[in-house]
Amino acid sequence: MTAPLEYLDPASWLVILVTLILFVVAVFIKGVGHGLMLEAGVFLVSVKLIVMVYGSSVAARRLSEELTEIRAPLSRLEGAIRAGRVIEALPPASR
Repeated sequence: MTAPLEYLDPASWLVILVTLILFVVAVFIKGVGHGLMLEAGVFLVSVKLIVMVYGSSVAARRLSEELTEIRAPLSRLEGAIRAGRVIEALPPASR
């Protein structure tokens, strides 16, 4: 299994770091109040976007692995068809 940290690129890490720094600075400058709620909302939107990118990256990698698994039998079957040995290329259950 791949570590979750591998799915985020350096740009995403930079966005996370800058957003967190700006949020902490805003908390100290604006204090607790309406401004803090606005900053918290901006921070949560950034987090949500990063989580969505992470989910897309995981799904893309999973699809890529599945496509790789599909390509191997297909190329074996194509080779057998080109060589005229279709029966040998079929799995034992479908012969």
